[in-house]
Amino acid sequence: MDAKRILIVANQTAAGSHLKAEVRKRVEEGPCSFTLLVPATPPREHVVWTDEEAYELAGKRLGVALQGLAGLGADIRGAVGDPSPMEAIGDEFIATSYDEIILSTLPPGVSKWLKQDLPHRVERRFNVPVTHLSSEPAAVL
Repeated sequence: MDAKRILIVANQTAAGSHLKAEVRKRVEEGPCSFTLLVPATPPREHVVWTDEEAYELAGKRLGVALQGLAGLGADIRGAVGDPSPMEAIGDEFIATSYDEIILSTLPPGVSKWLKQDLPHRVERRFNVPVTHLSSEPAAVL
């Protein structure tokens, strides 16, 4: 049986315990491999920012999240992507096909991705199952 390929898309919630629990569950269910994609979205706390700052922050979030997931026995790699989550996901699909997407967002009311109806848009565009997880922001450097 081939390993199920799962794309995890997260930003501020990338290092959250909810994501660790989901990855642990998937590893226990059977062979799977993961790619954790962190779009380089602009930092909320800055009025003025550069692309480099956005990519640097995404890289820090990715590093913290991968450290937290490393001990779960998961086959996981990480990537920083385009600031637009849809474009970042599209770029990943050019390189690799995925069987499922796990989309981790901030809670309703706070999440820009939910205001953009991202879970449904992603499912329609990429024609793979999307699991949506919602959490508070994870601590980041």
